[in-house]
Amino acid sequence: MGGRERMNPIPDELLKPLILRSLEEDLAQGGDLTTLATIDPKTEAMATLNARSEGCAAGVGVAVLVFRMVDPTLEVTARATDGDPFAAGATLLEARGSAASLLTAERTALNILSHMCGIAALTADYVGRVQGTKARIAATRKTLPGLRLVQKHAVRCGGGMTHRMSLTDAVMIKDNHIAAAGSIAQAIAKARAFAGHTVKIEVEVDTLDQLATALEAKPDIILLDNMTADTLREAVTITKGRCVLEASGGVNLDTVRTIAATGVDVISVGALTHSATALDIGMELVA
Repeated sequence: MGGRERMNPIPDELLKPLILRSLEEDLAQGGDLTTLATIDPKTEAMATLNARSEGCAAGVGVAVLVFRMVDPTLEVTARATDGDPFAAGATLLEARGSAASLLTAERTALNILSHMCGIAALTADYVGRVQGTKARIAATRKTLPGLRLVQKHAVRCGGGMTHRMSLTDAVMIKDNHIAAAGSIAQAIAKARAFAGHTVKIEVEVDTLDQLATALEAKPDIILLDNMTADTLREAVTITKGRCVLEASGGVNLDTVRTIAATGVDVISVGALTHSATALDIGMELVA
């Protein structure tokens, strides 16, 4: 697993509401009952968050912020950088201070870090399988409610890119938009008249006939939905570089290399965010 480009950290002010909601789920009205019952408030400890399998770092800074929000007096140090690969047994984060605070923050920090590292690891696997082709791996808006910001960041840590962060990023005309607008040509024409000159227009097609119609309307991007590899290759030949081609549907780790080899520019994979398995990361505490 190769190293990834350095990631810009997510601003704390954007993360704090997400972390606060997560902490509230755990603490509710009464706080950490087990810790309150068993740990002397004066007890201090050191905790490390350690990976139990190899992976790609994502969300280390988020986990750091979790500990600091629980207790600003904790000394928290990131031991891994988002985007970097790590081996099994690697320490990703170290924290010192109140044992009670460390234990209270543990599950929220691990939930977020494990989830983000799992997404990054899955993305890195997809990216590795298309190396040598021009295709890039992209996440979609199939994200868990409230977690899009961190999930998309994790995809980038794994070497992928985002599609749209929100509905305001670009015009994406799908089958239901076409049905409501009347036709592909009408939908694209309406979009071009409405959108500003900096807004890209993408249209989804699922047949080569629809591709030909879309090409006449000159969108910026055409999404080829659930097409076979042979049909994708024909679509690339027909398009002749006139717009960006994105393949979607039926993509998994077994098929992604074949899809990339057809010559498409982008492969969008919803599974990166909605189906990634959390990486196994645990906290070890020494009082």
